[in-house]
Amino acid sequence: MSQQPDPDEMRVGTAEREEAARLLGDHYSQGRITPDEYEGRVLAAYEAVTLGELRPLFQDLPPPHPTYLAPRFDPPPFVPVYQHPAAVMPYSPKSKVAAGVLQIVLPFGIGRFYTGHVGLALGQLAVVVVTCGAGVVWPIVDGIVLLANGGTDAQGRRLRD
Repeated sequence: MSQQPDPDEMRVGTAEREEAARLLGDHYSQGRITPDEYEGRVLAAYEAVTLGELRPLFQDLPPPHPTYLAPRFDPPPFVPVYQHPAAVMPYSPKSKVAAGVLQIVLPFGIGRFYTGHVGLALGQLAVVVVTCGAGVVWPIVDGIVLLANGGTDAQGRRLRD
């Protein structure tokens, strides 16, 4: 059974010492530490051998801290969250069969007037009138889609089967 070493006992290199000195310089330029504190901390940073010797240099200072001094957290294990079923929306009093048949039999948007989609119905009516009847393809295809997949009324409720 192996134990993980204490992170504070990990040895540091020149790059870590220089980053600590640079960040101490930032804190000094912000006026957070006095010139004497800065000199002592930078000297201690360059003499540090382990992370445990660098950590006290930043304990009383706000961020930024060296990235290697940040506490390391293992990500929590994945726990699936229970998915609540979507709120059950009440069905519309209108029928998808009636809407689809009206769209196919009277292809000027009548089925959409029935479902309460007045803007869409007026658009379909305008296309049929402007194209002299050639635009009936849109309401007919819309009626087939309503019969196959259903749809919603103007309030967003699903049409009854």
